[in-house]
Amino acid sequence: MSNLSDLVALCQGYPVYIQTHNFPDPDAIASAFGLQRLLAAYGVEAKLCYDGRLDKLSASKMLDAFSLEMSSYESLVADMKETDRIICVDTQKHAGNVTDFIGDEVACIDHHPTFVPMEYKYQDIRMAGACATLIAEYYALSGITPDRDVATALLYGLKMDTLNLTRGVTALDIEMLGYLFPHCDPEMLADLERNNMEFTDLKAYGAAIENIELYDKIGISCVPFTCPDALVAILSDFILALIEVEVAIVASFREDGIKLSVRSEDPDIHAGNLLHKALKDIGNGGGHATMGGGFIGKERVAELGNYPRDRIRELFLNVLSEE
Repeated sequence: MSNLSDLVALCQGYPVYIQTHNFPDPDAIASAFGLQRLLAAYGVEAKLCYDGRLDKLSASKMLDAFSLEMSSYESLVADMKETDRIICVDTQKHAGNVTDFIGDEVACIDHHPTFVPMEYKYQDIRMAGACATLIAEYYALSGITPDRDVATALLYGLKMDTLNLTRGVTALDIEMLGYLFPHCDPEMLADLERNNMEFTDLKAYGAAIENIELYDKIGISCVPFTCPDALVAILSDFILALIEVEVAIVASFREDGIKLSVRSEDPDIHAGNLLHKALKDIGNGGGHATMGGGFIGKERVAELGNYPRDRIRELFLNVLSEE
């Protein structure tokens, strides 16, 4: 990892914004919040920001539980300047899921693979189950003990992004879970983990079940209506739970385009690479070996032809046939 003092020096004397990806999930929110509090300990004030929607119940619960303020880009853009410092957290510039804000992206802290290399003045991009793990390590190495809210948020983000330590876990994730737990609020953590599904989500589950198609060990399902990003990801986890499925691909047809999520339990099929290759000529996608996300903007959907579901299936199966 890079030296935290370098990041502090980069930010001192400037307005600072900690930017997550456009649809911040618990890991992104926890990581941004933890970094915000850590920078404050060094005298650097920062605003949390994003562009898109907070479209998952668990994200809204986090904001309420910790009284967090995350500003939308729309509310900030009039005041932002090109010299303002931006720290990308749980995302990378040109990753396909993050808006290019006014300001200078001087730093990036992320746990995803890099598909579009960029130069940052401060960079900490390492493979881990959660970005919250990296932020937790900053606390551990700095000697600054996270307060109960920060420890609880980071632990929740870590557990959510690793599916309760069953997905993409590294030794550092386990180490940081042990570091955070004595400092967290167990009751608040348990409350955050309960009741994270809304009644309207059941319709999406029904559509995913009704439309699933199996191709050997590949499960593909298209939901013919709008689903939040987080729900599309949950549906891909749901499809992957089938004993017949080792790779799950879920697409949601929305007004703004087509959102896709991939999960893989096959060590020979990298979910992020699969998305990147399948969508390279019509959209964007990427992610980890076991999980990834992608998007086809509405301006490109017409290129899929009269049968977009068939074309999406063809794009992925063509790549898989080459693996």
